[in-house]
Amino acid sequence: MRTTKSVVLAALLGLGACGADVPVAPQVGVGSDPALPAPRQTFLPTLNIAPATGWPQGEAPTAAAGLEVRAFAGGLDHPRWLHVLPNGDVLVAESNKQPAPTKGIRGFVEKQVMRVAGAEAPSADRIRLLRDADGDGVAEISAVLIDGLTSPFGMALMGGHLYIADTDALLRVPFTPGQTRVTAAPEEVVALPAQPPNRHWTKGLLAQDGALFVSVGSNSDHGENGVTAEEGRAAVWRVDPAAGAAEIFARGLRNPVGLATEPETGALWTVVNERDELGPNLVPDYLTRVVAGADYGWPAIYYGDRRDPRVEAGFEAPAEPRRPDFALGSHVAPLGLDFADGARLGPAYAKGAFIGEHGSWNRTPPSGYRVVFVPFAGGQPDGPPRTLLDGFVDARGLARGRPVGVAVAGDGALLVADDVGNAVWRVSRSGR
Repeated sequence: MRTTKSVVLAALLGLGACGADVPVAPQVGVGSDPALPAPRQTFLPTLNIAPATGWPQGEAPTAAAGLEVRAFAGGLDHPRWLHVLPNGDVLVAESNKQPAPTKGIRGFVEKQVMRVAGAEAPSADRIRLLRDADGDGVAEISAVLIDGLTSPFGMALMGGHLYIADTDALLRVPFTPGQTRVTAAPEEVVALPAQPPNRHWTKGLLAQDGALFVSVGSNSDHGENGVTAEEGRAAVWRVDPAAGAAEIFARGLRNPVGLATEPETGALWTVVNERDELGPNLVPDYLTRVVAGADYGWPAIYYGDRRDPRVEAGFEAPAEPRRPDFALGSHVAPLGLDFADGARLGPAYAKGAFIGEHGSWNRTPPSGYRVVFVPFAGGQPDGPPRTLLDGFVDARGLARGRPVGVAVAGDGALLVADDVGNAVWRVSRSGR
């Protein structure tokens, strides 16, 4: 029945693919120098959705050897993003996209696809504070820190303020670690692009060297909504909060989400969701250093100098596009990113990046739906991704959970936000 529904939905999309994807190894298109096939456009796109069901009572994801996992907090409402405060408290953005009018058959079908995947729940529009006061690895205090927001996502603490990246504005409120409730009205620092259809609504946020960096996704897959719809988007912004001023720091990044500082070099890194509908092995999502003034090519080109045959006039290719640093595989949907600085998961996870892969919707076999670790050496990726946490999709193809934000906790454990399982998982070394 699910296969039949997928074919019908694909036909309604009007983009379609004739024939199913040829099964391939999930590790194709991974690494610092991935071999990429030619683009493959077909009449009906592949739709291979893992319907969201949540976790059966008492079940949890599967941790890699030498690690164990347990629920740090449950009963949450679509937890998407995490931020660990200096005192060990954990902030969780309970959030989803805002309701939007459906336009045409494609818009209707896309909404149905997202509903099956668990992405059409109403947005709680709040940030919750979790506190493990007794150090047993379970949060016994769960309090709404601030509500009445608009699809909040990224969070950062700087200069006596908590900064919050709503979908349409960067906000701040006075805040001191230890507070469990914010009563002050949020102040807008800068407006952020959220024009309809606001395709990629999430806004990542990172404080670094007195500035704030905001990740802003594109408003389309490959520029099909026109140039105007992409103004200020597919980019990482640099914001001077004191002046209330913002500039484009780097561009041509289709949907950058997680932002993090690599501890050895101090460089800014991000994970990027690339475009769809060019085949099961295109285009690889990636992990990359964000270089000031660089253009990574979206939408005209991808992964260096490869042209997207669908992109029409109006989007010019950059003269010197920057090639991404490390391919994670196609359609894995990397969202969460944190480096292992402070992690206590053992020598195998001492230096590198943790990445939450939300999972594919249009690939056979599916990819993502796991948390991976990419080892680093000398400030650069050094080896293939290692699966740290999986089991989010069961043997029937049902999504019991989907990992999003990841963050190293104050005690060195890794926290993972699960927006389908409505939980935050805590991964620690076995026996600790």
